[in-house]
Formats: sequence, C-alpha cells, structure tokens
Amino acid sequence: MLRLLLTVLALAASIAPASGATRSFEPDINGIAALRGEPRLVSAAGTTRADTPLLTIENPSAFDPDGAKLRVVFVGGLDGDDRSARAVIAAVRWFKAAAPAAIRARWNASALPLADPDHHAASRPFVFPPDAGFFDDKEQPESRYIWRWVVYQAPDLVIDVRSDDAASDSLKDALSAEDASGLGAVPVTVVRSRDLLRALPKLLTAPRGRSALHAALAERVARTPLAIARLLAQRYPQKPSMSYISSVAWVNTLRLAMITGDDAWRVKVRDQTRPWIAGAAVLPDDQKLLTSLAGYMIFGEIAVADGNTTARALLRDSARIASAQQPDGIYAAGRGWTDDMFMATAPLVRVGDGHLLDLAGRQLIDYASRLQRPDGVFLHAVDGPVAWGRGNGFAALGLMEALSAMPPAQPPRAELLSIYRRQMAAMKTNQAPDGAWRQIIDEPGAYREETATAMLLSAMARGIRLGWIDTSYRPVVLRAWRALSAHVVEDGSLIDVCTGTGAGPTPRYYLDRAAIDGADDRGGAMALLASIEMYELQRRRQ
Repeated sequence: MLRLLLTVLALAASIAPASGATRSFEPDINGIAALRGEPRLVSAAGTTRADTPLLTIENPSAFDPDGAKLRVVFVGGLDGDDRSARAVIAAVRWFKAAAPAAIRARWNASALPLADPDHHAASRPFVFPPDAGFFDDKEQPESRYIWRWVVYQAPDLVIDVRSDDAASDSLKDALSAEDASGLGAVPVTVVRSRDLLRALPKLLTAPRGRSALHAALAERVARTPLAIARLLAQRYPQKPSMSYISSVAWVNTLRLAMITGDDAWRVKVRDQTRPWIAGAAVLPDDQKLLTSLAGYMIFGEIAVADGNTTARALLRDSARIASAQQPDGIYAAGRGWTDDMFMATAPLVRVGDGHLLDLAGRQLIDYASRLQRPDGVFLHAVDGPVAWGRGNGFAALGLMEALSAMPPAQPPRAELLSIYRRQMAAMKTNQAPDGAWRQIIDEPGAYREETATAMLLSAMARGIRLGWIDTSYRPVVLRAWRALSAHVVEDGSLIDVCTGTGAGPTPRYYLDRAAIDGADDRGGAMALLASIEMYELQRRRQ
C-alpha cells in the first residue's frame, strides 16, 4: 500500500500547472501507448474545426461480445485546460505501469486526454448529446465527435476530468439518461485533475457491473450475420429505385432466399422490380448514368434465377450503355471516380460475355493506374485527391465483382488480383482501433463510417473465402464485423452513414459530409451485403 501511495504521489507531481497555451500532447500519448499493456493504440475521436486532432489512446476490445472486463473511459480537457489533459495522461500511465494487478485484470481503459484543444468551451460549453447530426452546427462539430467516441467505447464508467470547478456537467447528465444514445445509461464521475490519481484506486475497486449501454452494445454485436441480414432485408430498400443502392439490397436479398430457403425474399424482390420489367421497352434517359445503370445488375440475377428473357434484355441494354468510353478512357456514363469502378463493373460482369468481362477488367486496371496510390489506398478522384472511405469501398467492390466472375486464365485477372491485394493490405494497416474504417481512410480524426466498413469488410471476407488473400485477414474482418454490428440498430436503422458525396478538393470537404443516423437505403444495402459475406465466410470455415 505504501508503494502504491508513493507511486500515486510521484505521478501526481508530474501534473504541472497550466502553461496558458495548449501544447501538443502527442509525444506523451505516444510514449504511454508504447508502454507494455493496454491501452496501446493511438488514434483520434475527431478533428476540430481548426484541424486539430482529438487524440485518443484506445483499447481495441470495445465491441468484444465475450469480454469479461469492464471498460473505463477517461475524458479530459472538456474545459479546454491543459491540467486535466495532463491528469488523464498520468492516469493512463498509472493504469499501465503501477495499478494493482487486480485492477488491470478487471478493467480495460481508453482515454481522450484533451477534448477541447481549441478552447471552444471558454465561450460556449459543449452540449451533450448533440441535437443535430454531424456539422449541422458548423461552429461546434467537436461535441458530436466526442459524444460518439465516448458512447462507442462501450464504457461501464466514464471519468470526466476537469480543472475548473464551475465546468458544465452536460456529459454526465446526458450519459446518465436512461436511453443515452438509444442504448442506456452509463455512470459518470466528475473528478478534479488534482484529485484524479488519489481517487482512482477507490473508483476502480468499488463494486460495479456492466453498464446498460455496454450491455446493449454487447447484445448488438452478439447477433449472428443471418439475424442481421434478415433484419436489413426486411427493411431495405425503403424507396425502391433503379440505382446501385436498391440493387445491392435486392441482389443480397436473393442470396438470403437461397441460404434460408424462404421464398418470401424472392417474392419481395420480384414485386419491387416488376415496374422496370413491365416498362422494359426503352431505358429512360434519366437512367443512363452509372449510378442508375448499376441498378440493372439485379436483372442478371433474376435472369439466372427465373430464366426471364426481359430481365436479360434489360441487363444487356444497361451493359451496352455502361461500357461506352470517352476518348481519355473514362466511362462515358461515369465521372472518373472510384464509384465508376463498381457501378460499371457490376452490370458488365453479369452479362456472361467474355469481351465485356475483359473490358471491365481492363477498365479497372486503367482506373487503378490513375487513382491507386503506391501504398494501395485509392484516391476518390483525380480532382478529388482524398482517400474517401466509401470511395475505397467502391474500388474494392468493383475488384471483387470482376475477380469473382473471371476465370483464372483470363488475361486481366492477375493484374487485378495484385491491385486488390495491395488495397487490402492498406486497409489492414488503416483499420481504426474499434475495427471500423473511417470517412477518410488514412485520417485518424475522420469519423468511423458505416458504409466504408461494410464494403471493405465484404471485399475482404470474400477474398479470404475464395483464396485471394490469406487467413491473416480473418481477425481484421471479425473486428470490422463487430464494429458494423454495433452500428446496426435493433430496428434496422443505422449509425454514421456518410450522405451522398461527390468528389471534393480537400480533406475538410469529406470531414464535413453529414453522417446520417436513422434509416438509410445506402447504408442498409451495404450492411446487408456485409452480413451475407460474413455468413458465407463463417460457413466456409465450419
């Protein structure tokens, strides 16, 4: 006990008075992460309006459904004061290097040392939970970042470290609400920075169980892929349209029908696609962009399943238009973005024509030569030089579609496989600590986004199953699946789906794209695809 007290006093002495100006805590955070044990992953909860990262030290087990440990989350600097950040850093150092073994055996820890590095709270305290979605409040996106990060760390205890006795208790009040973030309450203790190290042994040895929020997330993550697939297939698409969004949902609803033997899923797809088959004489002009032409991939599936000649004719017409190229090699119906890599490939590879299959492969190689960086990550567009999350998902799904359709000896296949493997290796490196992928793949402060996670998970899971990549990717896929599951609500609505996005010139453009919470056809379709791919991967292993 004396040794513990001396250690606490020594660490407390390291909490220096505020310097009057925020300094970088990155060296301190990296130094703590390098110490043996958890938490060990340096990331960020978000990026402020001034482009300052909200640096975090994270434990990667937030969505482990079998985790026996409780989870404590430290949040410092909501008052914009360096002293509370220093106190949190000292607390994490104590947790890793000096806490009794019984405490480390009982708890996992994550920390956001300085939640307000730009000192917004001095004039306008953060309000939790944020009423608006991302960036509806252009002046204070940080509150949404902080709220989402804390909630999806699955805490059993939040320790809000403050240096100002008059600081707002907004975070405590919000997390103590019975339905905090639609999940459940979490105990929050507000501790002054000068008292933190002395208070920790008592806080972490007191009788305590799993929080309602943590229990709710664990239940979400414990659902099977087929349970989530059924939930999503029932709900999506809510607004059927001839687009890649509805078609991804339809294609995977038919796969669900084949897996389960339940013909009701086939009936749903036939009913929702009947208007297009009934009016099949001419493709409307408003359906001659790749976003719409990709929707016709469903008719390839219907033609195979039912022998429907009208469906086959619709697929061929869409593929004929989709295959046209501009003089520079870009798809005429596209825009030269990674989006084209999936939206053109999806109908082309379903026609069953070797020439079109070869064309799709060569076009993927051409697009990769323009957009894939040497490290394997894809930029969204030549004039949008940012590694957008869903843009990388589009590239991955396009490669997945082509590789799935091509015979081993088809000439473009070997080069496509190399492009795919380089991308998957890069995605493995750039996975967020909780298993998700981000709105900007290589920006730790970008929000963790649902469609990017679902799409990259899908391409990686199929690659493992079909032998394109090795089994070292299995843990990556499992962690991504858990993160995705945590963001699929029990009613089929979704958390943090990036809204429709064109090519933008700067990272800030992508960081500021709204993240949708609620029902969303795009997010639902991609999560349905991921649930089917996850099921197939797990079945293959059994």
